[in-house]
Amino acid sequence: MKIKPLKLSVLDLVPVFENRDDTYALGQAELLARTAERLGYSRYWVAEHHDMPQLACPSPEVFLAHIGARTERIRIGSGAVLLPHYNPLKVAESFRLLASLYPGRIDLGLGRAPGGTAHVSMALSGNFLENVRKMPDKLKDVAKLLQGSYTYEGEPVGARPDPPVPPEVWLLGTNKKSAEYAAEFGMGYVFGQFMSDVGGEEVLRTYREEFVPSPMCPEPKMIVTIGVICAETEEEAVRLASSSSALFRNETPEGDSAPYSERRLLVGTPHTVKTKLEQMMELYGVDEFMLVTMVADYGKRLRSYELLAREFGVEV
Repeated sequence: MKIKPLKLSVLDLVPVFENRDDTYALGQAELLARTAERLGYSRYWVAEHHDMPQLACPSPEVFLAHIGARTERIRIGSGAVLLPHYNPLKVAESFRLLASLYPGRIDLGLGRAPGGTAHVSMALSGNFLENVRKMPDKLKDVAKLLQGSYTYEGEPVGARPDPPVPPEVWLLGTNKKSAEYAAEFGMGYVFGQFMSDVGGEEVLRTYREEFVPSPMCPEPKMIVTIGVICAETEEEAVRLASSSSALFRNETPEGDSAPYSERRLLVGTPHTVKTKLEQMMELYGVDEFMLVTMVADYGKRLRSYELLAREFGVEV
């Protein structure tokens, strides 16, 4: 398999650090998006979470409208809209509107996680497990709405407006089931390595082998999302990683000597991290990585992205 030159993108969970408030965190997210564009990153995606005090974005589509107005070129998208909670028509309308405002720049990333506690999920959309069971039908409906072929009770229903360039559609996941869905409905697939202690080789192979071409995605497209912490020295990078988010905590028996999972999080100098990414690129057969950096210092978070961009040949 021929691998294209490696591309880097950003996934922002919009964390609330340093005893700051949500408004400050959203401002730092905007700064990260503008910085990512300046540094030459391919995409800036924002996640969806509900009633989590440490994460400030429950509505990616609203925040993306803000980010789109403050950037010019970088692709922007959701990582992800949690589809079990929502009506496919409303999702398609929201992202077609974004794609009309910012043509050729919008990505619709879809997921099936709850994004909050059981009670939050019930307050948001009722029976979450029942909604997850409907996920294949919802994915099918989103695809039809974006392609202009959706009907309700035999009558055509359209998702307006009609953008000059439709949003790219991606399904996010950490297992074979999500890969099978992405393959069945002809969508791009994003493997969340930063949330999994299992390697993605088999998951990505399943997606490639079962992929069915669609008008949205005529051939398989894959991204791997991985945690990254870069610093000028290995010691500083390890120090930052040791005090970073519980998202990357090592849950294996050797956790005392390795406080973070080396499968979920790449730590080191820019050269070290670049080498690890290039090894993963060869192992997984992908040419794009989406980076999650959860350092409890907004300045050091930005610096991590800057250092890696410089290592890949971008002047900062």
